[in-house]
Amino acid sequence: MKIIPAKTPGFVKSLFPKFVWNINTTNKELYLTFDDGPTPEITDWVLDTLTSFSAKATFFCIGKNIQSHPEIFNRIIKEGHGIGNHTFHHLKGWKTNTEAYITDVERTQELINSIIKTGGSTRTNLFRPPYGKFKSEQNKKLQELGYKIILWDVLSYDWDKTITEESCLKNIIPVAKQGSIIVFHDSVKAARNLRYALPKVLEYYSKKGYEFKALSKDILE
Repeated sequence: MKIIPAKTPGFVKSLFPKFVWNINTTNKELYLTFDDGPTPEITDWVLDTLTSFSAKATFFCIGKNIQSHPEIFNRIIKEGHGIGNHTFHHLKGWKTNTEAYITDVERTQELINSIIKTGGSTRTNLFRPPYGKFKSEQNKKLQELGYKIILWDVLSYDWDKTITEESCLKNIIPVAKQGSIIVFHDSVKAARNLRYALPKVLEYYSKKGYEFKALSKDILE
């Protein structure tokens, strides 16, 4: 049963105006995001699929997965996709004290920055809290440290094994519109729904003239 709606209501966005929920644009642009990777086979499949549609996306990576699979993380960077921080251990903010939470985030950031610097790419300050939730003091501290908190406009629910592939697809089409930030997961848990829905989303919106872009500092300013 869904507790959080697939389409984020406007009143929720208004309660947290400093969070990025979508990009304000009248252009035909969509912003695919992928949480929880890099994951062997799954992330590589996602990258191959994005390439086949000349699409860019943003990957919110878990630090321990970057550490375990640096070759996949480097491929994400090399192919021109955006990078975001998703904590080192996929922490539940509401169950973690703030000092430990910030330390976990900063550990991931140091790892990301060290790899990006080596690859000659631009540093990132994008952060998405696991489960889309954290304590207010954690949010305040992260924003003081310069992080841009990225949430979403459309949630695919691809990780939910109780929904069908078709339901996952309907959570996105035709709900997503200009500037929507869409959440998928490049994880084993989400693989069934992801493999079904992602190509169809890319095909559907590409035929309608949409461009899939990565989130960047220029877009978010």
